[in-house]
Amino acid sequence: MNQYVTGSMIRTLRESRGMTQAELAEKLFVSDKAVSKWENGKGYPDISLLESIAEVFGVSVTELLSGKAVQNMNVSGNMLRSKFYVCPVCGNVIHSMGEAAIHCHGVGLIPAGAEKMDEQHMIFIEGVEDEYFVRIEHDMTKAHYISFMAAVSPDRLQLVKLYPEGNAEARFKTSGVKRIYFYCNRDGLFYTDVHPSIDGRQTAYDDSAERKALEDAAKMIFG
Repeated sequence: MNQYVTGSMIRTLRESRGMTQAELAEKLFVSDKAVSKWENGKGYPDISLLESIAEVFGVSVTELLSGKAVQNMNVSGNMLRSKFYVCPVCGNVIHSMGEAAIHCHGVGLIPAGAEKMDEQHMIFIEGVEDEYFVRIEHDMTKAHYISFMAAVSPDRLQLVKLYPEGNAEARFKTSGVKRIYFYCNRDGLFYTDVHPSIDGRQTAYDDSAERKALEDAAKMIFG
């Protein structure tokens, strides 16, 4: 635990609530000198006090330790605001619909910044009845692979975890899907939007001639 970050967080939370050090100390059954030491980075609360401190301020213990207050103003359950956190140690994938303080293996995670797919990360999407068949021309070795794909609609998330030496492909129900994400363990998070065609169907690269041309171009570039 970083006592400087925690102390700064305690000071910020206390002052934002118009609370004195003595008032906080009284609620926690400690001395105001103890609170002063925490806030000045000269010590830190006993671990047994963390839940009580978090409860007094109405935050989580994770927020307290991270030094970052999380405020989500009516995210309304909109999955289109999805954020993905990927642990660099174990590859764990964590999803949220708003701001969050996420830790895994002792590492504070930040949401992966999504980029539009590029020539080295080309996704091919084919509508098959009520599903999208999604495929990516990409290495799937132990050192370089696509870790997951996710299809997002306003009210739901479909996520498929992928593994090295498998196939970089997945199937998703088409209903309401607006965007598809995929994560390369070397280059990060990419996405492509799924646009309705002239006849109103949700499609993306499902024209066989266009798809064949793109696949041939990808094979020429990447072998």
